[in-house]
Amino acid sequence: MKIHNKLFLILFSFTFSVIAGLVVLIQWSIGQGVIDFVNAKEVKALEPLVVQLAKQYEQNPSWERVVGNGENFRKLIESQLENSQFLPRPPEGPGPRGGMMRRPPPDHIRLGGERRLPTENIAHYALLDENKQRVVGRYLSDLKYITTPITVGDKTVGYLAVSKRDSLVDGYELDFLQQQTNYLWFIALAAVLLTLLVTFLLSRHLVSPVKQIANGMHRLTQGNYETKLTLERKDELGQLSEDFNILAFTLAKDEQVRKRWLANISHELRTPMSILLGELEAMLLGIREPNAKNINSANDEALHLKRLIDDLHMLNSAELGGMHYTMQPTDMALLLNTIEQKYQVILEQHNIKIYLLNSAKHITVQADKTRLLQLLDNILMNAVHYAQCTTISLTANNISIKGQTYLELIIEDNGVGVEQSHLSHLFEYLYRVDSSRNRQEGGSGLGLSICQHIVKGHNGEIAAEKATLGGLAIIIRLPTI
Repeated sequence: MKIHNKLFLILFSFTFSVIAGLVVLIQWSIGQGVIDFVNAKEVKALEPLVVQLAKQYEQNPSWERVVGNGENFRKLIESQLENSQFLPRPPEGPGPRGGMMRRPPPDHIRLGGERRLPTENIAHYALLDENKQRVVGRYLSDLKYITTPITVGDKTVGYLAVSKRDSLVDGYELDFLQQQTNYLWFIALAAVLLTLLVTFLLSRHLVSPVKQIANGMHRLTQGNYETKLTLERKDELGQLSEDFNILAFTLAKDEQVRKRWLANISHELRTPMSILLGELEAMLLGIREPNAKNINSANDEALHLKRLIDDLHMLNSAELGGMHYTMQPTDMALLLNTIEQKYQVILEQHNIKIYLLNSAKHITVQADKTRLLQLLDNILMNAVHYAQCTTISLTANNISIKGQTYLELIIEDNGVGVEQSHLSHLFEYLYRVDSSRNRQEGGSGLGLSICQHIVKGHNGEIAAEKATLGGLAIIIRLPTI
């Protein structure tokens, strides 16, 4: 069953049950209210008799003399209720004032007898003394009575008891109750129809965005990463649609990177391989002599291919967590002096001057010395081969960010630099600025990507910016200890 149908059935079933329960409860409440009203009305109709009995008892304080036997008490009740709806009448023929029968015939009302009445709606009347003991009338223990005190002065001398009715069998109160019941069920039917409409619209309102998201996810699984949802909602579904769009954008971007990666790696691998095979084939065919010069040229291409494969292996190890680090306290001032001395000769061969500006004295970081040397080697060699610079500046500063102390290394040159649009892509695999491609130098385009992995392995940050010297600046921040 679809989620739309499930949600519709659940909401409608619950609402229908609530409406039906309320209708039954209200109907019962109205019925009880009408019955209580009829009982109270009958007691009200007998109030003059209570006053009459009180006066007679005041003149002659003996209930036997006031009411006599049960027949006299019955006549007093009938006399008081003569013009009311509560007086028992014969089953056939018109009653007084043309009214029809409202209660069972008199022989069904045995005020003093012992026989149980066949109809629970028959009224029972009794006179009780001050201790609520029956004096005359029908006072049954299994019935509930409404008692009205009979007082003489400040003293209660007796009670007039009238049995409570549990239901109605006739009269305009019963007509009113039936009318209200019909109204209630009519209202309930209208409420059910309204609930049916509202539940359908609500379930569609809730499920429609879910369907859109589900369809969008299906398109993503088919490789359609350009899918975008336009749900203008402010609830969790709206947030989910925004997250979906971000996911689709990320997948589309990753797909572009993957395609570019495959294209670049294919190009990088095919070019040296083609050159190598071409040179070997030329020597085999006798077109080129297999002398030392030609063999060295083929060997250079093989070495370039080996470096590319090694860099790819290193990146793959870094991605899989296979690039291991041996962390130990490392004196960065000593390390930077080592770097300056190590590259002094090779930089002079390329007519490049290096300047070390170390203002961070006695700074120690938790690092792998070998990886840091590899990091700085990649950055410096990148500047030597591609920057076309004459000056390289290596600056070390001690900075504090949010209470954490960092060593900041800034390596910049005065070379050709990189356009602003390329700066954020320099650390991507095989990404190289077109103007800086130089196959003769043997670059693989993976050096800065390896640098990024090394810095992240030390819980640091690396970024590329425009250099103050005019070229490219690589900024590295490593936490100190």
